[in-house]
Amino acid sequence: MPDPHDTDPIRAALAGIASLLAPAHPDVAEEVLRAHDSPEDYVNAFADRLDGRGIDEPVDDLAWIALVDALAAHGLLAEFDWKEDPQEIRARLRQLESRPAGDPWVLFEAGTTALPTDAYLDACGRRYRESGAALAVLDIDSDCYPVVGLPAARADELTALAARAGFPVHHLGTDPGGP
Repeated sequence: MPDPHDTDPIRAALAGIASLLAPAHPDVAEEVLRAHDSPEDYVNAFADRLDGRGIDEPVDDLAWIALVDALAAHGLLAEFDWKEDPQEIRARLRQLESRPAGDPWVLFEAGTTALPTDAYLDACGRRYRESGAALAVLDIDSDCYPVVGLPAARADELTALAARAGFPVHHLGTDPGGP
């Protein structure tokens, strides 16, 4: 009899996202799949981490939250408040393990540090694209921006996998009419 996990398209998409965003960290996929397969077990195992998000029992988007938290724990995601200082954003993006090899910051023009958080993140997304990288927000329906970096050539793959899993992803700096 086949394992029911083998035919679960949401589970497969979550595993694909974890593999795409954390190829050197298989434990990210393990955490995400644990949250999907055994939500009660995941909540019990990661109670301290989830407490900061006000989660003390399984919620519908637990696997997505687990992905965000696991990526952050490995330095693969930076979570920004809606009123984050641009210099703090820049500093934390530089710390991401997934940052581009080239320095996109040399492409910034004067005055961008006065932008509000959303506009500054879009400007960062445009500069990353010029370096062959992409920045994406893994939307957790909050007033924050959980941002990941990945190769620009794989951005559409992330979007497709997230759609299959039922979660929104927003790519930064892709709207030509944006700030």
